Amino acid sequence: MRAMEARVKAGIWVSMALRLADIAGRSGAVLRKGDPDSGGILCVLRGREGLVVLSQVRDAEGRPAWLRGTGAQPVDQAAADAYVERQVKRDPDLWVVEFEAPDLAPPFEGRML
Repeated sequence: MRAMEARVKAGIWVSMALRLADIAGRSGAVLRKGDPDSGGILCVLRGREGLVVLSQVRDAEGRPAWLRGTGAQPVDQAAADAYVERQVKRDPDLWVVEFEAPDLAPPFEGRML
């Protein structure tokens, strides 16, 4: 039997990610507050070539990971907004956080799927 992994509350994770961005000299902002305890998280990365929206997911073993929800290539603002809007309609508890990321790399460590 697998041991339960402790999950960090969404509001605390968002605060940590914003702090890491600040330390790295990148700006970050909460675009939408979700459930402070159990809300999911979308991260919008604003780069030189467009935007990427990362969606917080769990891998097959239940470990936290990130998925490029808007696809492998950067998208424009309208496509990113449409993706976020669809996800929020499905899950009104979602947090949406945006980071300046010229290289489209998140300011936090995370496993990408």
